[in-house]
Amino acid sequence: MSESDHNSTKGRVAVGMSGGTDSSAAAAMLVDEGYEVIGLTAHMWKDGSRCCSLEDVERARRVCSYLDIRHYVVNAQEIFTDKIVDPFVEAYASGRTPSPCIYCNSFVKFGFLVDRAVQLNCNYVATGHYARVEQDENGGYHLLAAADPNKDQSYFLHRLGQKQLSMLLFPLAGIEKPQVKAYSAERGLPVVSRGDSQDLCFIEEGKLAEFVEKRDPSVIQKGDIVDHTGKVVGQHDGLHNFTVGQRGKLGIALGERMYVKRLDQDNNIVEIAPRPGVMKADCLLDDIHWIAGRPPIGELVCEVRPRYRSNGALATVTVSNDWKKGRVVFDEPQFALTPGQAAVFYKDGEVLGGGWIDEVP
Repeated sequence: MSESDHNSTKGRVAVGMSGGTDSSAAAAMLVDEGYEVIGLTAHMWKDGSRCCSLEDVERARRVCSYLDIRHYVVNAQEIFTDKIVDPFVEAYASGRTPSPCIYCNSFVKFGFLVDRAVQLNCNYVATGHYARVEQDENGGYHLLAAADPNKDQSYFLHRLGQKQLSMLLFPLAGIEKPQVKAYSAERGLPVVSRGDSQDLCFIEEGKLAEFVEKRDPSVIQKGDIVDHTGKVVGQHDGLHNFTVGQRGKLGIALGERMYVKRLDQDNNIVEIAPRPGVMKADCLLDDIHWIAGRPPIGELVCEVRPRYRSNGALATVTVSNDWKKGRVVFDEPQFALTPGQAAVFYKDGEVLGGGWIDEVP
């Protein structure tokens, strides 16, 4: 145990560490603030991936050594496969576009790792996520968007609950990415930036379809591509090669820009249309999660983000009696509402919750 462990007065905090700039900076900031910090890294997938491989474990270990803090590695491969990878493949096989990062945050980063942190007698859990947690005067916890709108990750955290939020610290909540990089350099942290890739951490870049096919060869099924009039205009090799809103890599040229409008699993058909045909004003949601444990009283008019990079749009949300199902009606049509993606509810910068887009009428 280091000298800083003995002198800590703020409590013990486990920092989920991948060896990257954000999580390393978060750990260093908490050390500087006087917390007893423990590095916690989950080995979730094989080498060659990002954020969850043995390479990342070694990167995190170097940072912890530099900061003179303890480092623990936990094997999360089984839960990662069961809760993230297998449902991911199943979703693509059924013509949906999943959001595995949301599941990973729920089950692994703020589920499995939080449990391990508790076992290590930690008072808090921290990560390098860009999001904020605030407590109100009644003891309730609220999840809010980060100060840096370009890096805000609150969308991916919308399925967290009160117990999890009560333990969370987000050191990067109030600063922007350039400041994090500057702090990391000034602090001398031994990190190597790998950029902010938009690809999934457990799949090699550009090999999503190949990954799905390898784990479920049954997805390789030739079918028709039809336009918005029902005319067959091409062939495809499996619905897993497409997502709603996709424009490129359709394998056809019709003289105008066409987008994937719908994936019809029952008939193994990819339906395409010009952009106006992909604009929809409402969608049905399933498995809605409320951060407060229940929805706000009365009609909910709020901003809804139907995908991560969405700026959000004003909408009215109506929910079922059990609060688990609902319908979102946007004030204006939105582009490519996609089954399998999450629609997340925001009110004045606060995340109220969200649900999975189940159907687009």
